[in-house]
Amino acid sequence: MEAAPSHAAIDYQLAFEHAPMGMVLSRQRVMVDCNAFVCEMFGATREQLIGQSFAMLYPSVAEYERLGQRMLPILNASGRYADHRMMRRVGNLHGALAGETFWCHVIGRALNRDAPHEAGIWTFEDLGARRSSSTNKAHLTPREREVAAQLMQGLTSKQIGRQLEISHRTVELHRARLMRKYAAATTAELVQKLMAG
Repeated sequence: MEAAPSHAAIDYQLAFEHAPMGMVLSRQRVMVDCNAFVCEMFGATREQLIGQSFAMLYPSVAEYERLGQRMLPILNASGRYADHRMMRRVGNLHGALAGETFWCHVIGRALNRDAPHEAGIWTFEDLGARRSSSTNKAHLTPREREVAAQLMQGLTSKQIGRQLEISHRTVELHRARLMRKYAAATTAELVQKLMAG
């Protein structure tokens, strides 16, 4: 009987480094490793990101803290979390503009559900594909960004209200403001414009 052909061992470090999406390994919401795609997306060197809190990638510290609290029960329950959120570029490398905000799809997995922020694996996808976000999005309030992110997930006003712990009428006010800012006639058009960046 002939032995099955042996295949070269997979170089997991090389696979991580060259993955076709941004990947970050974290401990206590601090970046302990990241790949080249993340550096390109955020306009930074690996040295600028490693050892830093994820807070540097958010438009504000308040948004970083709020989202961290909101994801805890979800990570506790399933070990996974995903959303669309506004992120901020760090540097001017790879064609990025430091301080520029952009919509990002983020997926994370906690390695320990009982302590979700202890260690995790996170992926990042730039939804704007490098389109400038210096127009309307730069003028959104933090709450408008949160509502917009939930709209992009396809949630109703009532669902968004429960998620953000605000009334559905408040959500509708924020949605109306977003529609004016993006000159959208319908929610579907608004979501399309948000996704387009």
